[in-house]
Amino acid sequence: MGMPARESKDWSSEMAAVARRRDRDCFMRIYHHFMPRVCLYLRGMGSVEAVAEELAQESLLRLWQHAAAYDPARSAVSTWLFRIARNLHIDRVRRESWHARDREAEREADLQAGHEGSAAEDYAEHVQLQRRIDALPPVQARLLRMSYFEAKSHQEIASELGMPLGTVKSHLRRAFLRLQGELGGQA
Repeated sequence: MGMPARESKDWSSEMAAVARRRDRDCFMRIYHHFMPRVCLYLRGMGSVEAVAEELAQESLLRLWQHAAAYDPARSAVSTWLFRIARNLHIDRVRRESWHARDREAEREADLQAGHEGSAAEDYAEHVQLQRRIDALPPVQARLLRMSYFEAKSHQEIASELGMPLGTVKSHLRRAFLRLQGELGGQA
């Protein structure tokens, strides 16, 4: 009789291989098993499909990056991964509500001041944005230009550069977050 199994499969050996040897095959087995489950979990928490996929990608990237921190004595791999996803979801909800309040306050201030940007102001903002992009790490800057200025899909970028799709999305997300932070949420 005893305790019910925490998972139908024990993923701790795959996690150990990822942590010790950066074993990509083991990681991909974890990824293929958990990616749809984490997406479903995040959609159940209220994320739209695209956001759920982005957060699931980020969760699995963190699993890869911090595999050595996983302790099978403390929790199952699924518990650890879903906790990462939950925390990312909470962070995003908090960030979005903060940005929404900030944007609303800016809109209200602009309406009260009757502010409309001139062509010169728009050009200055464009130049400032270009400088900020140039200051990004080269990979992030390149991916950002390909995505937004060349209008390439994430999949097209991944194929063209021979990068995993999740890596492309993660780099773009980090670049966007950095730009938002530097431009005070105006990016």
